[in-house]
Amino acid sequence: MGASGAFFDEMNSADGTTRAHYEAFQRWLESTAPDRIERKRAQADALFRRVGITFAVYGEAAGTERLIPFDLIPRIIPADEWQQLSAGLKQRIRALNAFLHDVYHGQEILKAGLIPAEQVLNNAQFRPEMCGVDVAGGIYSHISGVDIVRAGAGEFYVLEDNLRVPSGVSYMIEDRRMMMRLFPDLFAKHRIAPVEHYPDLLLDTLRTVAPQGISDPTVVLLTPGSYNSAYFEHAFLAQQMGIELVEGRDLFVTNEGVFMSTTRGRRRVDVIYRRVDDDFLDPLAFRKDSMLGVPGLFGAYRAGKVTLANAIGTGVADDKSIYPYVPDMVRFYLGEKPLLNNVPTYMLRKPDDLAYTLEHLPELVVKEVHGAGGYGMLVGPASTKAEIEAFRERIIAAPEKYIAQPTLALSTCPTFVDAGIAPRHLDLRPFVLSGKEIRFVPGGLTRVALKAGSLVVNSSQGGGTKDTWVLEA
Repeated sequence: MGASGAFFDEMNSADGTTRAHYEAFQRWLESTAPDRIERKRAQADALFRRVGITFAVYGEAAGTERLIPFDLIPRIIPADEWQQLSAGLKQRIRALNAFLHDVYHGQEILKAGLIPAEQVLNNAQFRPEMCGVDVAGGIYSHISGVDIVRAGAGEFYVLEDNLRVPSGVSYMIEDRRMMMRLFPDLFAKHRIAPVEHYPDLLLDTLRTVAPQGISDPTVVLLTPGSYNSAYFEHAFLAQQMGIELVEGRDLFVTNEGVFMSTTRGRRRVDVIYRRVDDDFLDPLAFRKDSMLGVPGLFGAYRAGKVTLANAIGTGVADDKSIYPYVPDMVRFYLGEKPLLNNVPTYMLRKPDDLAYTLEHLPELVVKEVHGAGGYGMLVGPASTKAEIEAFRERIIAAPEKYIAQPTLALSTCPTFVDAGIAPRHLDLRPFVLSGKEIRFVPGGLTRVALKAGSLVVNSSQGGGTKDTWVLEA
């Protein structure tokens, strides 16, 4: 099971030797009978089904639910690499929160000409209604899921920032529980940093951003309901935090205060961890046809009577057309050199970038600036001539809707597949919590592309997950 050619292999060096932080695992793997591992894989599938860890797939037959495949070979990150990565994550989230505060207040970065004003002010995710609104603690993105990849000789790059309603943390926690349950002997051989306390950290973070003067805040989780693709996670997190899981119809606004109906009468709500998109939060302020929101919620929020996590309007900072400017934000707001690199990005609204991209489409990855979930993109090297030409027409028709990036040689990790153990490409989504301070659990959700050669790790596109081990120093 040697290194996988041109790609950085997380487990094996280029000469085929096992990297130091994987040695104990490699010895365990070699000494474990294949039929025991096969039994454990079947056991994991059965347990995930029993717990109900599935996700709904939009666009498929109603009620279609899939199990997200789980791989037993963990992704292991040594302590020094995690230290480097976590410093970069903290810096990036501080800069993004400063940017969000700025674009809804003084707009200094636009006045300085660092980002073209129309890129922000005409962005579909920019919410003019938020201009001048002071949010608790000046924090907009309380829960951020930053997608990290490794390329080249193993350098970390940020692929995208998810600041609206990032999902996937329940899989991080359940993957860890599964590995501990199936292989307690492995955990005895490694010093692995815990992740199980994430719900406690999340609740603590949400409580620290309650409106001023509230000493014992009531926190709820607002879900669009059981038909949402991430409903399992909403229910899981509410249960783990010991808070109410509510839908829009459970809440109402009176005199700019938000309340929930309970069997013991109405109860004041101070912090809403919302898993509902901006558009659907309040039919009086946004989409009038929304049945998911709470009439009057935006008025209560603007008056400072309730905290929404994440804030309305955070999407303008994670839009793919704004992503290329994040290193500039770090320098502008923090006066620091960016610790994490972006992937080089061509903005197709720029004539030179457009010309280059159209000339090199078979080599590039092209993404819609508002796209998500692995949809609306072209992976040049994996596409047919016909697919490339069809995408070319779409780009020419509306170049401002796209960005392009080099096809990264994403790192790989050995993974169990039907043919045995083979390298598969992966990414990592750490979950960064911002309250009075920035905190996170060591690790995150590792997503793995299970199809040979595929670079698309999204669960909606057939990807799976692995447990992520950060080794303690």
